[in-house]
Amino acid sequence: MTDKEKKIAKCSLCDEPRSEKYRPFCSKRCADLDLNRWLTGQYAIPVEEQEPDDFDKALGQSHLASSETNDPTKLN
Repeated sequence: MTDKEKKIAKCSLCDEPRSEKYRPFCSKRCADLDLNRWLTGQYAIPVEEQEPDDFDKALGQSHLASSETNDPTKLN
């Protein structure tokens, strides 16, 4: 294998030699397939739900307290 053969970049979907016009893909078809995967949510970054920290808890409690005092249906 020559140095030139080693440097040919491949399409990220089908491993064909990529086209400069559609890079990093080899064709419009592969570019459209990749776009479709993004738009339909097939590519997603996994997220772990975090437990609220003390600051978030304090904000939630202060919001509850302020909404109770501003309730127009309750009489003082």
